[in-house]
Amino acid sequence: MGKADAVVVGAGPNGLAAAITLARAGVSVVVLEAEATIGGGVRSAELTLPGFTHDICSSIHPFGYASPFFRSLPLEQFGLRWIEPPAPAGHPFEDGRVMVVEHSLEETCAALGQDGQAYASLLAPAREAWNALLAARTPLEAFPKILAAQKPARKALGSACKVATRSFARPETRALFAGMAGHSMLPLEKAGTAGVALGLLVTAHAGGWPFPQGGAQKLSDALAGYLRTLGGEIRTGCRVSDLRELVSHRAVLLDLTPRQIVAMAGALFPERYLRALRRYRYGIAAYKMDWALSDPVPWRSAELRRTATLHLGGSLEEIAAAERAAWNGSACERPFVLAAQHSLFDATRAPSGKHTLWGYCHVPSGSEVDMSERVEAQIERFAPGFRDCILARSVMTPRALESHNANLVGGDISGGVQDLWQSLIRPTLGYWKTPLSNVYICSSSTPPGVGVHGMCGYVAARLVLKKVFSAS
Repeated sequence: MGKADAVVVGAGPNGLAAAITLARAGVSVVVLEAEATIGGGVRSAELTLPGFTHDICSSIHPFGYASPFFRSLPLEQFGLRWIEPPAPAGHPFEDGRVMVVEHSLEETCAALGQDGQAYASLLAPAREAWNALLAARTPLEAFPKILAAQKPARKALGSACKVATRSFARPETRALFAGMAGHSMLPLEKAGTAGVALGLLVTAHAGGWPFPQGGAQKLSDALAGYLRTLGGEIRTGCRVSDLRELVSHRAVLLDLTPRQIVAMAGALFPERYLRALRRYRYGIAAYKMDWALSDPVPWRSAELRRTATLHLGGSLEEIAAAERAAWNGSACERPFVLAAQHSLFDATRAPSGKHTLWGYCHVPSGSEVDMSERVEAQIERFAPGFRDCILARSVMTPRALESHNANLVGGDISGGVQDLWQSLIRPTLGYWKTPLSNVYICSSSTPPGVGVHGMCGYVAARLVLKKVFSAS
């Protein structure tokens, strides 16, 4: 390997963000990616039929669009085009009624009827907490600011079930809130799940839930294209199995989760630190499906054709039961399904007149249970005739997801459980630092955690510039 000042292991969004941050400061950097394509959890491929583009993992990117780091980059010059549907998200019910989150907070409140004022009361202070989170490097910096905000903002630390039932009178509003909290991959009775719902709702009203035209891969390709103009190098098909191959570089940044780091650390890390990494907890998994369709999904309500993102789970009680079952190790008969219909707004995703659907549900880590019938039944529940539109399908079990990206341990797409405790200590109290002065972690297993935003890589690289390269 040619000598570079810094080497980044992993070409996911955080690894690429770290490399860009270093390269912008004049540090020579090479990125090593084990797979044949870059992007980690931000990749696309023809998974079903020729001409149908599907996102392999992440697909809708509210945090990517809001990311202060991504916004500082000229990614549009490298082919990135954001598509924003007319409405951020929709939540259907069996009788054909729907709840739609509009871009406008005022319009959303009006549609919520008697719950409108309660919704506004939750979201206004949540905006303050959101701004604090964006400005803070670590949860320890952010939490005092959140707690100092108006009292309702403290509800972010509560459980989604409790906040929803105490705040809203209508079952439909409670279900809408539960669907947002379902992204946490935690039981909705757990503390902090209300904060996930509030964070996603704030992004919906502050910037929207857009996605890259042409597939998630376009975001990764734009990051890579910009990195190369800065002199950075990316090598694919380069799997690193031993950290000793790299420590001769002035700095090493690992876009990896603790399990991979332990496997490659050998005798370089002290046993105490290795034990801490081994204690790191991974969460429930995604069971991922993609469909090539002959027609748009036949939702009972045409309102759902205004949004790319759908939460399919019915009531708060149903969603909570599905998430609790996955957490407790069983597969739910009626899973909570998160879906995205890109082709309604992006004609590049499918041949003319045809469409795609992307979706997943939550299952126990490493589960091999076939959920495809249950997932499709849940979609059919809200869109009768859906199965008649299917031309082809792709199924990825948790193990298949991990085979595409080793960071998805057991199918966990969050880089590890992100409950309150493991948000504060992620993966250790050293956060990005390791016992080796030139080795740092920059994956979503460090703060600020899960999401396609690049901030884990950016903050880690800023620390490297200060500690290793003595840059301000």
